[in-house]
Amino acid sequence: MLKTATKPTATKRSIFALNESNPLVPYLYLVPHAILFFVFFVYPIGYGVWVSMHRWDPLNTISPYVGLEFYTNLFDPNKIQAQFFWKSVVNTCIFVAWSVPALVVVALLLAVQLQKPILFRGFFRTVFFSPGILSVSVVAILWRWVFDNGNGLVNVVRRDVFNLPIINYMTDENIVWLPIVIATIWWTVGFNMNLYLAAMSGISQSYYEAAELDGANGFQKFWHITLPLLQPTTLFVAVTTVLASFNLYGQSVLMTNGGPSRSTQSVIHYITEEGFTNNQFSSATAMSFVFGLIMLVFTVIQFRMMAKDVTRSRGN
Repeated sequence: MLKTATKPTATKRSIFALNESNPLVPYLYLVPHAILFFVFFVYPIGYGVWVSMHRWDPLNTISPYVGLEFYTNLFDPNKIQAQFFWKSVVNTCIFVAWSVPALVVVALLLAVQLQKPILFRGFFRTVFFSPGILSVSVVAILWRWVFDNGNGLVNVVRRDVFNLPIINYMTDENIVWLPIVIATIWWTVGFNMNLYLAAMSGISQSYYEAAELDGANGFQKFWHITLPLLQPTTLFVAVTTVLASFNLYGQSVLMTNGGPSRSTQSVIHYITEEGFTNNQFSSATAMSFVFGLIMLVFTVIQFRMMAKDVTRSRGN
C-alpha cells in the first residue's frame, strides 16, 4: 500500500520568538540604553527646564511660573546674579587659558621623553600617572600646604634657605591662580601623557628610519612625523581637557574658597553657592543651562578648528 507524502506544515512565526528574523529583536537590545538615556538625560534636562522657569522651593508645594525671569536676570547688569555669574565665567576662562595649554604641552613632552628607552622608564611613567588616582580634596589640601602664606613649604624655603621675603600666594589676586594651576597640572597631566604614549606606540618606526636616511635630526623627526601623526590624539586631549577645566570646582574651593574677593570663584562654585547656600535653586538651574550652552559653543568651535587642521594634515 502506497503512503501519500504529506507536506511539512509551516511553523507560525511568533512575535515573542527571540530569533534574528524577529523584527522586535533590535529594539529589545536598545531598550536598556533607552531607559538609562531617558532616566539620566532626558528627564533631568526636562525637569531642569521646568525648575528654571518656576520659582521652585523644595519646602513649598506651590511653584509659581515666572517664565524666563531667571534667564533675563543673568543679562541685567543691575542684578547681583549677573555680576557674580559673569565674574565667575571670566575666572573660569582664565583658569582654562592657563591650564589647558600647559596640560597638553607638558603631557606631550613627557610622553616624548618616556617613549625613549631610558633607564627606569616604567618607574617614571608610574610616578607621573599616580597623582591622578588621588581625590581632589587630597590634592587641594596638599598644595594648599605647599603654598600657604605663612608656613607653606615654598615660603619656608624662601625665608629660611634663601632669606627672601614670603609671598602671599593664596591671597594675592595677581598670583593666586598659580597654586591652583600647578596643583591641577600635577594632578591630571599623567592621564594625558598616557594617551600620547598609547598613540605614539602606534606610529610605525619606518617613518623614522626613512627620515634618518634623509639626514633628519631628532627635532625634525618630532616636528614633521610625530606631531602631525598625533593630531587626532591632540584634538581629543584638548577637547576633553577644556571640558574638564571648565568644570573647575574642588581645587578653588578647598585652596582659596573662591577668594580673594571672588577672584578664583569658578562657575560651578558660584552655581553651587546660589543653589545650596542662597536657596535659589531656580536661579542656579538657569545659570547651569546658560553655562552649559557656553561650554557647548566653545567646544564646537574648538573641535571644528582643530578638526580642520587634522583633515589638512592627512591631506598633505
